[in-house]
Amino acid sequence: MLKLSKWIRTTAMATLLFASFSTPIASAEKPRSIADESIYDLLVDRYFNATNENDDISKTDPKNPEKFAGGDFQGIIDKLSDIKDLGFTIVSIGSVFATESYDGSMVTSYHQLEPNFGTEEEFKKLIQIVKQNGMSIMVDFPLTNVSENHEWAKDPKKASWIVGTANGKLRWDLKNEEVQKALIDAVVQFASTYDVDGIRLTNLDIADTEFLNEMIDAIKSVNEQIYVISNTESNARFDAKFYDEVSRIFSHAFKNIDEDTSDLLKHFEPYAKGEEEIPTQIMIDNVNTDRFLYTAEIYPPTRLKMALATTLLLPGVPVMQYGSEIAMNGKAGPEAHQIYNFKTETELKKYIEDIQLLRNKSETLRRGDFNLIQNKNGLIVFQRSSEDENWIIVINNTGMREKIEIPKEFVGENKELRGMLNSEIFREGEDGIFRIIQDREVVEIYQVIDEQGINISYILAMAFVYIIFIVFIISLIKRGKRKRSQG
Repeated sequence: MLKLSKWIRTTAMATLLFASFSTPIASAEKPRSIADESIYDLLVDRYFNATNENDDISKTDPKNPEKFAGGDFQGIIDKLSDIKDLGFTIVSIGSVFATESYDGSMVTSYHQLEPNFGTEEEFKKLIQIVKQNGMSIMVDFPLTNVSENHEWAKDPKKASWIVGTANGKLRWDLKNEEVQKALIDAVVQFASTYDVDGIRLTNLDIADTEFLNEMIDAIKSVNEQIYVISNTESNARFDAKFYDEVSRIFSHAFKNIDEDTSDLLKHFEPYAKGEEEIPTQIMIDNVNTDRFLYTAEIYPPTRLKMALATTLLLPGVPVMQYGSEIAMNGKAGPEAHQIYNFKTETELKKYIEDIQLLRNKSETLRRGDFNLIQNKNGLIVFQRSSEDENWIIVINNTGMREKIEIPKEFVGENKELRGMLNSEIFREGEDGIFRIIQDREVVEIYQVIDEQGINISYILAMAFVYIIFIVFIISLIKRGKRKRSQG
């Protein structure tokens, strides 16, 4: 029944999307870029343990949050459909190198994979399966802050490469040309050996822009289509920018209703002016921070719906940490890195799927022009438009029902606004204003389409979907009666 219900909901959304497009898209899509992607960020060890054969009993204890839990490459393969159903196009799996810690932060080699995660063959199989599902895979490569037991640290000739140690970790001298060459050689060898689609450089420390650009160029010399990003602010030529404050601003803006969102939208002013060419990574938290819900002040599921919908609809690259879709909570560190509970079903998962279905279908929602219409204390209204499509997004994170007035200049002549999540329709008033009435704590995506009055094709299509559902229920009832009579 659950699978059928999901099919009906997905079919209904697809039907609405199809029926709402007033004209076919004439122009071909631009070559795919990272702005078209959305990233699902997980830790291999905390996702799913498919086999105990690779679990080192001296390092693995699922009941101890400080130790390995047993997640592995095969576990990601087994549960990949969950990520695909959410609509994410890139699976980011953290560092996969040999490590002393479950989160991959205590790397001991840049050439060996972590045995607890699986074998080289299993890793290659994971990459292959991800690609077969039309998705991409991204891996972290830490430049420094690795284990003091790293294989390079054991070589006396490399003693000058180390500039400091603390808490079992060491720092490489990223100004040292020998270190730079060794790191570039290591990441190029990794990219050449495994057909990954993206590399996230982490722990940039004192790495200068020139060195980082040299590393980026070296990675792209293996395959120019590889995305290279970071989790640290930098002026290097990364495919997407990272700002430390983004997740903190999101946490503040959506922790409660009626919060000031002026700081949040400042990051998107360059898009409105047509000045931004490199997209920003947009996230409500990341694997190094407290979970978003750790600071949420009122009903958590609604807080997550508001915040995640905003990350998926503003211009940039959405990055969602694993478990956000099941309201995972916790303070930064092991508490925030819980083992994923696949038995948890939430309305939020379906909500994300619906928004992602629209985003993945529409190039305009991903890369269209951005125009901020209104932004005041939790009420955000903006436009995403192109020659082919026009969308109005309303994020009502306030404590009351709002009436939003959209001037005709944003919509056009003989048009109407059709809500894609709640199916409401709004038309132009006699004064040329489109007045939208939207409930509190609700996000809606309105597509601008030709004024149609009653949408007969949509009504018929939806009727067909529900007739199938009714026929299925009747057949179940009849089958049950037959079984009882035969018994």
